[in-house]
Amino acid sequence: MAPKPSKGAQKPPARRAPGLAGQFLDMVVAERGASPNTVDAYRRDLSDYLDFLTDNDATPLNADTAMVRAWLHDLDERGMMASSAARKLSCVRQFHRFLYGEGRRTDDPTTIVEGPRQGRPLPKVLTVEEVDRLLSVAREGIEDPERPWADRVRAARMACLLETLYATGLRVSELVSLPRSAAHVRDPLLVIKGKGGRERLVPLSDPARAAMRVYRGLLEERRAGLAAGPWLFPADSESGHLTRQSFARDLKDAATAAGIASARVSPHVLRHAFASHLLQNGADLRIVQELLGHADVSTTQIYTHVLDERMKAMVRDLHPLGDG
Repeated sequence: MAPKPSKGAQKPPARRAPGLAGQFLDMVVAERGASPNTVDAYRRDLSDYLDFLTDNDATPLNADTAMVRAWLHDLDERGMMASSAARKLSCVRQFHRFLYGEGRRTDDPTTIVEGPRQGRPLPKVLTVEEVDRLLSVAREGIEDPERPWADRVRAARMACLLETLYATGLRVSELVSLPRSAAHVRDPLLVIKGKGGRERLVPLSDPARAAMRVYRGLLEERRAGLAAGPWLFPADSESGHLTRQSFARDLKDAATAAGIASARVSPHVLRHAFASHLLQNGADLRIVQELLGHADVSTTQIYTHVLDERMKAMVRDLHPLGDG
């Protein structure tokens, strides 16, 4: 009997084996220090898989390799991109390894399952000139006393966000949740607590530190209550600081004003620009890995195209027969 296509969220939650999934998610938080965003992504991926199993009268404890492959085929039939399907399979692999490690199963049905074939796309990157245009647009009107104070604060905040992001390559979640003390440190190094609770040091450029001082100075002029809170970028939100979505939206507006297609710009694109521009100028891949907070250098190797171009240029410029 052929497996039935998944019906997604139509199934009641009680049929999704929340106990096993919940135990796995608890482990991810307790042992790996996974962020809330990571846990939410895992929960969605597991829900899709468990719904498929339920629709086919299977459970995580008796699903076999053929069932896992059928689920992947169902994802393909639903038009899911190979990269998204590969991410879901990675979550399901971890889930089954967890069940095996806990003695809930005597085997792992995902061991010999091949993931969807996918090319590894090059990261979107802005040029140095485009980043400079973004920064110029963000700075416009900050010093103009004729502009409304609120407009000047918004401009100063965007300039501070852009300068800091391009100077450090922080993840957007790390950037928007920077503490207020970041604007007052004397040492030009920030201590960042990243994924899995891992701490790293990132250098802060003079332009970024200057942008922080300007922004905080304007903010503290009239909003002592909000400015005195714990966050560098306070906001009227559940977290108390600027949300990732708000920054991404404002960044696209800045891109349009700078004459750059908004579809090409996001906080993550600026993180890519930080890494790519460092490598283009001679930085070591391991150093960039450390600055980005990648646990494994293989993650940083999406930038090897930059190193390839650099090596080609070195051979062309330095080899004694290069001109030939």
